[in-house]
Amino acid sequence: MFTGLVEEVGILKEVAPNAEGARLIIEADVVLSEVALGDSIAVNGCCLTVVAFDPVQRWWAADAVTETMRRTSLGALGQGSRVNLERPLRVGDRLGGHIVQGHIDGTASVTQIEALADGSVVLSFALDPDLAPYVVHKGSIALDGVSLTVADRTDSGCSVAVIPHTQSATTLGALGVGDLVNVEVDVVSKYVRQFVQSPTG
Repeated sequence: MFTGLVEEVGILKEVAPNAEGARLIIEADVVLSEVALGDSIAVNGCCLTVVAFDPVQRWWAADAVTETMRRTSLGALGQGSRVNLERPLRVGDRLGGHIVQGHIDGTASVTQIEALADGSVVLSFALDPDLAPYVVHKGSIALDGVSLTVADRTDSGCSVAVIPHTQSATTLGALGVGDLVNVEVDVVSKYVRQFVQSPTG
Protein backbone atom coordinates (compact mmCIF):
# COMPACT_ATOMS: atom_id res chain seq x y z
CA MET A 1 0.00 0.00 0.00
CA PHE A 2 1.18 3.50 -0.83
CA THR A 3 0.12 7.02 0.15
CA GLY A 4 0.59 9.01 -3.04
CA LEU A 5 3.43 11.07 -1.56
CA VAL A 6 6.26 10.83 -4.09
CA GLU A 7 9.67 10.25 -2.51
CA GLU A 8 11.76 11.14 -5.51
CA VAL A 9 11.72 11.51 -9.28
CA GLY A 10 13.75 8.82 -11.04
CA ILE A 11 15.08 8.68 -14.58
CA LEU A 12 14.21 5.84 -16.93
CA LYS A 13 17.61 4.69 -18.17
CA GLU A 14 16.41 1.88 -20.43
CA VAL A 15 13.29 0.11 -21.64
CA ALA A 16 14.35 -3.37 -22.72
CA PRO A 17 11.56 -5.32 -24.48
CA ASN A 18 11.33 -9.02 -23.67
CA ALA A 19 8.95 -11.91 -24.29
CA GLU A 20 6.71 -10.97 -21.35
CA GLY A 21 6.71 -7.20 -21.87
CA ALA A 22 9.65 -5.02 -20.93
CA ARG A 23 12.32 -4.56 -18.29
CA LEU A 24 12.50 -1.02 -16.97
CA ILE A 25 15.85 0.15 -15.61
CA ILE A 26 15.46 3.24 -13.46
CA GLU A 27 18.05 5.59 -12.01
CA ALA A 28 17.19 6.43 -8.41
CA ASP A 29 18.61 7.20 -5.00
CA VAL A 30 16.16 7.52 -2.11
CA VAL A 31 14.08 4.42 -2.90
CA LEU A 32 17.23 2.27 -2.99
CA SER A 33 17.69 2.70 0.77
CA GLU A 34 17.23 -0.74 2.38
CA VAL A 35 15.92 -2.14 -0.90
CA ALA A 36 15.79 -5.91 -1.43
CA LEU A 37 14.88 -8.19 -4.30
CA GLY A 38 11.13 -8.69 -4.39
CA ASP A 39 10.32 -5.33 -2.83
CA SER A 40 7.58 -3.20 -4.35
CA ILE A 41 8.11 0.32 -5.67
CA ALA A 42 5.44 2.46 -7.30
CA VAL A 43 6.48 3.90 -10.67
CA ASN A 44 4.08 6.65 -11.74
CA GLY A 45 1.62 4.98 -9.41
CA CYS A 46 2.06 1.48 -10.86
CA CYS A 47 3.24 -1.09 -8.31
CA LEU A 48 6.26 -2.95 -9.70
CA THR A 49 8.61 -5.54 -8.20
CA VAL A 50 12.34 -5.02 -7.82
CA VAL A 51 14.11 -7.76 -9.82
CA ALA A 52 17.63 -6.29 -9.78
CA PHE A 53 19.39 -3.29 -8.27
CA ASP A 54 22.77 -1.66 -7.74
CA PRO A 55 22.86 1.03 -5.03
CA VAL A 56 26.42 1.98 -5.97
CA GLN A 57 25.54 2.63 -9.61
CA ARG A 58 22.18 4.02 -8.41
CA TRP A 59 19.74 1.97 -10.47
CA TRP A 60 17.09 -0.70 -10.05
CA ALA A 61 15.05 -2.79 -12.48
CA ALA A 62 11.49 -4.05 -12.72
CA ASP A 63 9.66 -6.19 -15.24
CA ALA A 64 6.36 -4.91 -16.63
CA VAL A 65 4.16 -7.37 -18.50
CA THR A 66 2.67 -6.48 -21.87
CA GLU A 67 -0.75 -5.80 -20.31
CA THR A 68 0.77 -3.30 -17.88
CA MET A 69 2.65 -1.52 -20.66
CA ARG A 70 -0.53 -1.37 -22.74
CA ARG A 71 -3.01 -0.30 -20.07
CA THR A 72 -0.86 2.29 -18.29
CA SER A 73 1.19 5.30 -19.32
CA LEU A 74 4.39 3.27 -18.86
CA GLY A 75 4.11 2.12 -22.45
CA ALA A 76 4.45 5.71 -23.65
CA LEU A 77 7.71 6.31 -21.77
CA GLY A 78 11.19 6.08 -23.22
CA GLN A 79 14.82 6.50 -22.26
CA GLY A 80 15.29 9.67 -20.24
CA SER A 81 11.67 9.92 -19.09
CA ARG A 82 11.19 11.15 -15.53
CA VAL A 83 9.05 8.96 -13.26
CA ASN A 84 7.53 9.38 -9.81
CA LEU A 85 8.80 6.83 -7.28
CA GLU A 86 7.41 5.77 -3.91
CA ARG A 87 8.13 2.87 -1.58
CA PRO A 88 5.25 1.12 0.23
CA LEU A 89 3.88 2.47 3.49
CA ARG A 90 5.38 0.90 6.61
CA VAL A 91 3.54 0.27 9.87
CA GLY A 92 3.90 3.41 11.96
CA ASP A 93 4.36 5.77 9.00
CA ARG A 94 2.12 8.79 8.66
CA LEU A 95 -0.63 8.49 6.08
CA GLY A 96 -0.09 11.95 4.62
CA GLY A 97 -1.89 11.37 1.32
CA HIS A 98 -4.57 8.72 0.92
CA ILE A 99 -4.67 4.94 0.48
CA VAL A 100 -3.15 4.11 -2.90
CA GLN A 101 -2.90 0.46 -3.95
CA GLY A 102 -0.65 0.81 -6.96
CA HIS A 103 -3.29 -0.81 -9.18
CA ILE A 104 -3.87 1.49 -12.15
CA ASP A 105 -7.51 1.85 -13.20
CA GLY A 106 -6.80 3.58 -16.50
CA THR A 107 -5.21 6.63 -18.06
CA ALA A 108 -6.29 10.23 -18.58
CA SER A 109 -5.05 12.89 -20.97
CA VAL A 110 -4.35 16.51 -20.10
CA THR A 111 -6.87 18.80 -21.81
CA GLN A 112 -6.07 22.16 -20.22
CA ILE A 113 -3.48 23.81 -17.97
CA GLU A 114 -4.44 26.99 -16.12
CA ALA A 115 -1.79 28.96 -14.24
CA LEU A 116 -2.89 30.67 -11.02
CA ALA A 117 -1.49 33.81 -9.43
CA ASP A 118 0.08 31.95 -6.50
CA GLY A 119 2.12 29.70 -8.80
CA SER A 120 -0.26 26.77 -8.61
CA VAL A 121 -1.74 25.26 -11.76
CA VAL A 122 -5.11 23.69 -12.41
CA LEU A 123 -4.76 20.59 -14.56
CA SER A 124 -7.84 19.34 -16.40
CA PHE A 125 -8.09 15.78 -17.68
CA ALA A 126 -10.34 13.76 -19.97
CA LEU A 127 -11.41 10.58 -18.19
CA ASP A 128 -12.61 7.24 -19.47
CA PRO A 129 -16.42 7.16 -19.01
CA ASP A 130 -16.02 4.01 -16.93
CA LEU A 131 -13.83 5.85 -14.41
CA ALA A 132 -15.76 9.11 -14.12
CA PRO A 133 -18.45 7.74 -11.74
CA TYR A 134 -15.76 6.89 -9.19
CA VAL A 135 -14.35 10.42 -9.12
CA VAL A 136 -15.88 12.53 -6.36
CA HIS A 137 -15.78 16.31 -6.00
CA LYS A 138 -13.27 17.13 -3.20
CA GLY A 139 -12.40 13.44 -3.03
CA SER A 140 -8.99 11.85 -3.54
CA ILE A 141 -7.43 10.65 -6.77
CA ALA A 142 -3.93 9.45 -7.65
CA LEU A 143 -2.48 10.77 -10.91
CA ASP A 144 0.87 9.25 -11.91
CA GLY A 145 1.12 8.14 -8.29
CA VAL A 146 0.54 11.59 -6.78
CA SER A 147 -2.23 11.96 -4.20
CA LEU A 148 -4.43 14.90 -5.19
CA THR A 149 -7.81 16.39 -4.34
CA VAL A 150 -10.42 16.63 -7.07
CA ALA A 151 -11.20 20.31 -7.57
CA ASP A 152 -14.00 19.75 -10.07
CA ARG A 153 -15.53 16.91 -12.04
CA THR A 154 -17.83 16.33 -14.99
CA ASP A 155 -19.20 13.20 -16.62
CA SER A 156 -16.15 13.11 -18.88
CA GLY A 157 -13.31 14.58 -16.87
CA CYS A 158 -11.94 16.20 -13.75
CA SER A 159 -9.51 18.87 -12.64
CA VAL A 160 -6.98 19.14 -9.82
CA ALA A 161 -4.97 22.03 -8.39
CA VAL A 162 -1.23 21.39 -8.09
CA ILE A 163 0.77 23.63 -5.75
CA PRO A 164 4.31 24.77 -6.67
CA HIS A 165 6.00 22.27 -4.32
CA THR A 166 4.20 19.32 -5.90
CA GLN A 167 5.04 20.63 -9.36
CA SER A 168 8.76 20.67 -8.56
CA ALA A 169 8.85 17.47 -6.47
CA THR A 170 7.00 15.31 -9.01
CA THR A 171 6.63 14.99 -12.77
CA LEU A 172 3.31 16.87 -12.78
CA GLY A 173 5.02 20.23 -13.25
CA ALA A 174 6.31 19.15 -16.66
CA LEU A 175 2.98 17.94 -18.07
CA GLY A 176 1.68 19.40 -21.30
CA VAL A 177 -1.66 19.26 -23.07
CA GLY A 178 -2.16 15.79 -24.55
CA ASP A 179 0.15 14.02 -22.10
CA LEU A 180 -1.09 10.79 -20.52
CA VAL A 181 -1.12 10.06 -16.78
CA ASN A 182 -1.99 6.95 -14.83
CA VAL A 183 -5.22 7.11 -12.85
CA GLU A 184 -6.11 5.26 -9.68
CA VAL A 185 -9.46 6.28 -8.24
CA ASP A 186 -10.06 6.22 -4.50
CA VAL A 187 -10.50 2.62 -3.33
CA VAL A 188 -13.28 3.75 -0.99
CA SER A 189 -15.27 4.95 -4.01
CA LYS A 190 -14.92 1.52 -5.59
CA TYR A 191 -16.26 -0.31 -2.56
CA VAL A 192 -19.11 2.13 -1.95
CA ARG A 193 -20.24 2.03 -5.57
CA GLN A 194 -20.07 -1.77 -5.67
CA PHE A 195 -22.06 -2.01 -2.43
CA VAL A 196 -24.74 0.41 -3.65
CA GLN A 197 -25.07 -1.38 -7.00
CA SER A 198 -25.09 -4.91 -5.56
CA PRO A 199 -28.47 -6.70 -5.34
CA THR A 200 -28.23 -6.77 -1.54
CA GLY A 201 -26.88 -3.18 -1.24
